[in-house]
Amino acid sequence: MKKICIIGCFADSLDLLNGQTVKTKIVYKEMTNTFSQNEVMKIDTYGGFKTLVKSPIIVLNALINSQNIIILPAENGLRIIAPLLICLNKFFNKNIYYDVIGGWLPDFLKDRNWLNVLLKQLKCIFVETYSMKERLVNMGYDNVEVIPNCKDLDILDVKSIKYTISNPIRLCTFSRVMKEKGIEEAIHAVNEINSKYDYVYAELDIYGQIEKSQMEWFENLQTMFPKYIRYKGMVPFNQSTKVLKEYDALLFPTYYEGEGFAGTIIDAYAAGVPVIASDWKYNEEIIKQGITGEIFKTHSISELKSAIDLICKDLKKWNFMKVNCINEAKEYLPTNAMKQLIDLLNE
Repeated sequence: MKKICIIGCFADSLDLLNGQTVKTKIVYKEMTNTFSQNEVMKIDTYGGFKTLVKSPIIVLNALINSQNIIILPAENGLRIIAPLLICLNKFFNKNIYYDVIGGWLPDFLKDRNWLNVLLKQLKCIFVETYSMKERLVNMGYDNVEVIPNCKDLDILDVKSIKYTISNPIRLCTFSRVMKEKGIEEAIHAVNEINSKYDYVYAELDIYGQIEKSQMEWFENLQTMFPKYIRYKGMVPFNQSTKVLKEYDALLFPTYYEGEGFAGTIIDAYAAGVPVIASDWKYNEEIIKQGITGEIFKTHSISELKSAIDLICKDLKKWNFMKVNCINEAKEYLPTNAMKQLIDLLNE
């Protein structure tokens, strides 16, 4: 019998870079590093309808063959796999942990009393922010703890920081390429800033996987890019620090409904890059104003431009923020972030 079973979206045959897949693989890697690969089994839930049909087999496999179960479901998995697992566990009495990906869970549970009853029976629910924990506690949960999002990244040595010296200011976005991540807001802000000068004040590079359903939108957007705005494609997981360290700031003007503790913030911190982000969802909890980045009002192009202008107004402060980011990144290494979960599994 295995010590741990991890149920989540691995999609090993595909190059998926969404938050759910990335975090599932991070949890698996940290568990195998801690307990050895022989002690950890994984069940891949990627596959849509076919996976849902196989839910009873998935659940029984986990309950029969492991002592502890960690689930990382998206919405469909939470509707089907999680209830099956919790109900059948009455006969197996295993420890089940739910590691929540993103910030959508409290809203999702508002009108689902039946699911609340079931989830309150879990050994522990790990959410990414204290704000999320507070919301669930107010809904009657007493089994919620905080594990921040984490990534196994190469954190830049302070001696290797690329300090900001002069124009053009190098900006980037580093997330899924979709409207709701504020890509257009970033483009408009950079265009409007550059329109005030007779030289290129700021450049913008866009990185990330283009959302399939929004491919046409982005292709149309690209036809209007000036030379100082470029789409640079996807970056391999282990290359993010190398790429991002070349930038002065990461723009994160998101208004994505499911936003939680965005992994792109950790990517930026590890590379010594302050983050300019909207005040959407949990960003204000993760980004320390004036210390690791700047927060602006969601959808406000004028406030986004003002935040970008702060870079050149006080270069000394901005460069000191780069050092702060690297120090902050160490808190989000999997070994540090997952210590609480590992301690529970060792009980």
